[in-house]
Amino acid sequence: MNRQQIENFVMRYLEATDCHVVEKAEGHVTVKFSPEADKDLMNRSYYWNFVERTGAEPEPMSFSFIFDPEKSPLAQKKPVAPVGVPTVPVPAPPAPAGGPAQPQAGAPSAPGQPAPDSILGRYFGFVPTGAVSRIPNDVMVFGSRRLDQLFSVVQTKGRFVRLFEEQRSEPNPYASHAYSTWLCVNFKVEFTCDMKREEIHSLGINMSTGTIVEHFYPSAKRKKLTPKLPNNIHLQPAPLAVTQAVDTLETYLLNKVKRYDHRWANEALRRLSEEFERIDAYYEELLANIEPDKRAEVEEQYKNREQEIDWQYRPRVVVSVINCGFFHFAEGIRSPIDATR
Repeated sequence: MNRQQIENFVMRYLEATDCHVVEKAEGHVTVKFSPEADKDLMNRSYYWNFVERTGAEPEPMSFSFIFDPEKSPLAQKKPVAPVGVPTVPVPAPPAPAGGPAQPQAGAPSAPGQPAPDSILGRYFGFVPTGAVSRIPNDVMVFGSRRLDQLFSVVQTKGRFVRLFEEQRSEPNPYASHAYSTWLCVNFKVEFTCDMKREEIHSLGINMSTGTIVEHFYPSAKRKKLTPKLPNNIHLQPAPLAVTQAVDTLETYLLNKVKRYDHRWANEALRRLSEEFERIDAYYEELLANIEPDKRAEVEEQYKNREQEIDWQYRPRVVVSVINCGFFHFAEGIRSPIDATR
């Protein structure tokens, strides 16, 4: 992902969770989190547990997301001492007899003069006399901890959706539109050995007819979708059970993958065999000349190395589900509604 894609992703999340944008500048954005976003990102479970138990007014945190450190002034600021925090006092030599009295510990000092000695000053170096306020920030680049956290939150909360196609204006209020139900599952297929390749397959199945459509979600995005149930609609019967629909999609994807060219797997097995031969030659010679008291340790190391090589080079196909959802589309079929009901 480039910087623009990361910024668009973060802004979409902030908008979806109703965060208040305090400042939007070139290279960064400062927001006041909504309670939902604060719970997702700031790891303050103890605070939110206290708020929910006591009914106190919540105070979400503010945060700055830096997208371009070279352009954002937030990434270029150096930490400075907070206003109102005096410097570490330096003990003054004792005054001569009859000289001016020295200020007592805890007594206020004159303007421009160093802070007087105090117990806090002796132990901690300074006495905080003013509130310190700082808005935390993070640089959002691909692979950063904060962006990975945001990916995890979005993936967890967006694992399942239910959307309806927005209904076109209908002059007849006594007509009900029939909506069909589609189950969409986005699969990730990983072809893994010492190299790796990934594919995304978006498959949709009609819960009434069993029809399967590839690239379902890209085509569904072209429709106007809403999570709210439109007026004057009814859902067509869906005789296909969810478990049966999922099994049908998995079988369809499995048959599709079987038709692929799998020469990559044969090449991976060849490299695996070569690595085993190399490891065997090394450890066989080592075990032949090892001292008896160290033989068990080397054999354990040999076994672990074989397991590592097998895991790294052995070809395998891993299929996982990214997310899924029900999509209800208008079929253009109308049926009358009894206005007296």
